[in-house]
Amino acid sequence: MGALKLRELRADLAFIAHWVPEKAHVLDLGCGDGAMLEYLHGIKQCTGYGVEIDDDKIPGCASRGVPVIQQDLEKGLTLFADNSFDTVLCLSALQMMKNVEELLRDIARVGNEAIVSFPNFAYWQNRLKLLTGRMPVTEELPFQWYDTPNLRCATISDFGELANRVGLTVTDCVALHHGKPVSFLPNWRGTLAVFRLKKTLTSTGI
Repeated sequence: MGALKLRELRADLAFIAHWVPEKAHVLDLGCGDGAMLEYLHGIKQCTGYGVEIDDDKIPGCASRGVPVIQQDLEKGLTLFADNSFDTVLCLSALQMMKNVEELLRDIARVGNEAIVSFPNFAYWQNRLKLLTGRMPVTEELPFQWYDTPNLRCATISDFGELANRVGLTVTDCVALHHGKPVSFLPNWRGTLAVFRLKKTLTSTGI
């Protein structure tokens, strides 16, 4: 898969992919149909695995030739040793977790770098919908309140504090709208928050 096809399929993935170093060993949590890993394997010569629980998405990974492990992320990342990946991806999956903090701690344990994205609940249309007394339904949050898989709502301003607490330092933060970076009032105008994080090093480790 080339960059143009990935951009047409998922503009946010195309933007995020440029943050992943060439030949990196990658773990993609909630990898979906494997489109991101297919691109990273083919274009950037990356290695690694996807983790996905959805039965309907596993065949897509197989058809793309993407190695995938079917597992519930709520059970943690005990399959993987400390510092076993250069980059851990968790793209539009974190908000579906019950225990976000523990998953982030595991991400900090197994990876040297992480890229995390999630719907920005502070997007202006979400705020406006709440002012009318209704839960927001948008492109990034397309479900009704009663059938949504999204258990956690976060904003760009919220996430950095939690990342620091679990041993990750924010090195980049970008708000995207339709896959393009938003520079002016990002927490107001961005629909998707994307964070690039490094393992925090201390004299005694993490």
